[in-house]
Amino acid sequence: MTQTKKTALTPLSPSLRANVQAVNARFGGSSDLVVRLFRSDAAPERELGLLYIEGLVNTDVINESLLAPLMSMKLPPHMEGKSDRLMEALRTSVVSIGSVKEAAALEEGIQQMTDGWCLIFVDGNAVALMAAVGGAKERAIGIPQTQTVIRGPQRAFVEELGTNISLIRRIIRSPDLHVQTHKIGTQTHSSVAVLHLHGVADQGIVKEVYRRLAAIDLDGILESGYIEEFIQDETFTMFPTLLNSERPDSVAAGLLEGRVAVLVDGTPIALIAPTTFFSFFQSAEDYYQRYDIASFVRTIRYAAYVMSMLLPALYIAVTTFHQEMLPTTLLISLAAQREGVPFPGLVEALLMEMTFEVLREAGLRMPRAIGPAISIVGALVLGQSAVQAGIVSAGMVIVVSFTAISNFVMPENNMAATSRIIRFGIMIMAGMLGFFGIFISVLFVLIHLASLRSFGVPYMSPVAPGGKSGGLWRDVFVRVPWWAIVLRPLDMKLRNPKRQRSGRKPPAQRH
Repeated sequence: MTQTKKTALTPLSPSLRANVQAVNARFGGSSDLVVRLFRSDAAPERELGLLYIEGLVNTDVINESLLAPLMSMKLPPHMEGKSDRLMEALRTSVVSIGSVKEAAALEEGIQQMTDGWCLIFVDGNAVALMAAVGGAKERAIGIPQTQTVIRGPQRAFVEELGTNISLIRRIIRSPDLHVQTHKIGTQTHSSVAVLHLHGVADQGIVKEVYRRLAAIDLDGILESGYIEEFIQDETFTMFPTLLNSERPDSVAAGLLEGRVAVLVDGTPIALIAPTTFFSFFQSAEDYYQRYDIASFVRTIRYAAYVMSMLLPALYIAVTTFHQEMLPTTLLISLAAQREGVPFPGLVEALLMEMTFEVLREAGLRMPRAIGPAISIVGALVLGQSAVQAGIVSAGMVIVVSFTAISNFVMPENNMAATSRIIRFGIMIMAGMLGFFGIFISVLFVLIHLASLRSFGVPYMSPVAPGGKSGGLWRDVFVRVPWWAIVLRPLDMKLRNPKRQRSGRKPPAQRH
């Protein structure tokens, strides 16, 4: 399934020279357009032309499987003396390429050339032969950079769409894995693949993904983030409503749960839809290690996420409005630390948080060899110097440091970034109204979360609305053993909600 802009197509000319000039004109005489004109032993009176874009094709394949056979070919006995059937002979008996098509329009041939195909023209024929000879050098399959695991597969997506699809097919070896490709972008003509598991996924969601992709009218798609902003349900929210992943196993797991994956050519990041708030707290490694360890670590993630949003605000509220809640010894210690600090707690916290955000961004943008060293040394030096200079208190440095560490616990970076932004708003409310401001902020966030949808699926499912077959404890806050996970997530109308026949552990044979 492809998306093409409805424009009038230009038919090819029977003249080889006219077709070559038309292609050359469309590319503006680009230097990477290779035109090879030659004659064949089968029909020396007919001129042939081979056109391709250098850098997008495998020249060895062209030389060995196209040029050499074309120049030395012989017509089959039943075609000898019939040079008008030369194009048919090329397609059926000469061109030894797996994917071969015919093109009758100039735009169709040019589009295939930009995808790594070559065009074969025969003088006197108004039809071109297209052969898939792509094989330009691509980045080798590496290990995940942002979603690392200790136990589990170590493959990551690359920028080539065909390779990424093959990585998923190596995991899900079933013909029920359906792939549909769209062309999006009037200039880039980027390939966007939609994958789903037929017989499991909700066909309503699959059709909705197709509809939203078909409605995109943009000049270029450079990364999956473009697609994400177009097809997400809610634009004005800081919470991501589509899951991003660079891991083929995570995408395959989502497909097995009945979700839909969107892959974009040119980026190693895939999109998974629909998703829920709790999906961002689940790591691929949770399902590869023991269920008790995975449940413990997942609980830590939830606690760390709450701390990353509320800890600085709680510190501000307690030290500014609610000192009576602290033990006397701790209160005296904090008061002694803040004795020489000229700023109120809110300004002190905002100053330290902004300083850490600048250090974090500097560490990301600086050269990889010195970035981590600069960020660590900068944090230590600035923190120690600020305390000694009396600008901030030592307690505030501890709070901000623990908050930053808690933020790094999140397995999904986009959800961690959300807590960084919300943290500032809650800090301001805490500095103005104390605990009451924190309560109002948290209530507002919860109401906003409950109002979100991801392709029609409630964002807080299965908590709100709840009561769906024990989903609260089976794979949300904790993970039960694999033999007890009988059903797929019930937040969608799946055609096949069962993952296995029974939820019983196979009995052990006693000797």
